Amino acid sequence: MTESDNRVVVVTGGSRGIGRAICAALGAPGTTVYFNYNSDLVAAQTTAAGIEAAGGKPIYHQVDVASESAVAGYLGAVLKESGRIDVLVNNAGITRDGLLVRMKEADWNAVMDVNLKGTFNCMKVAAKAMMKQRYGRIINISSVVGVSGNPGQANYVASKAGIIGLTKAVARELASRNITVNAVAPGYIDTDMTGDLDDKAKAAMIGQIPMGRIGTPQDIAGVVAFLASAAADYITGQTIHVSGGMYM
Repeated sequence: MTESDNRVVVVTGGSRGIGRAICAALGAPGTTVYFNYNSDLVAAQTTAAGIEAAGGKPIYHQVDVASESAVAGYLGAVLKESGRIDVLVNNAGITRDGLLVRMKEADWNAVMDVNLKGTFNCMKVAAKAMMKQRYGRIINISSVVGVSGNPGQANYVASKAGIIGLTKAVARELASRNITVNAVAPGYIDTDMTGDLDDKAKAAMIGQIPMGRIGTPQDIAGVVAFLASAAADYITGQTIHVSGGMYM
């Protein structure tokens, strides 16, 4: 099998931002790209159009990755329809920012459930299929703050740090089956999630970036596409920082 012939890719949180760029980057001719979205159908349709423009076949569903049963049903349907999962990209993520002493338990749980538990849920199902086919590429989207920390984001930082640890553990478990598991840690990327910052906050953030600019979703998507390719066959258990030098 080449990297496009009948390749089956699953991307979580694919309806906008980094997820949308990843879907387009992996949507080569002959590739079916399954992606889930939260609630915005129009955004999902825009992502689908981008996959089609790249030559791929898009299939999208509304799925809550925090639900073990929902994920099992979704990926089970993917496997029934396509027979395999070659690449899984765990990108779905949310924020519920606040200082530790003021953070509500519900906000802690929501972020951990989507970001970390959602990654676990998807990996668990996909890994079983990949072990049978003795091939797979799993790429988890973490964050620079999962390594550096960030005030006001204890829940988000913990979830993204957890993803890095989860990546390393599962990489060791699956390496003998020709399955690689890696993480990508974006820095300050121009997405809806960061778009709410005011100009002063943005300027302060850019001041921390040695390259002096905000990253783009395509900056992340290019690294994900590399990790999903044959060129990265001997890379596993790694966290690649794509942050313009914010973390060195």
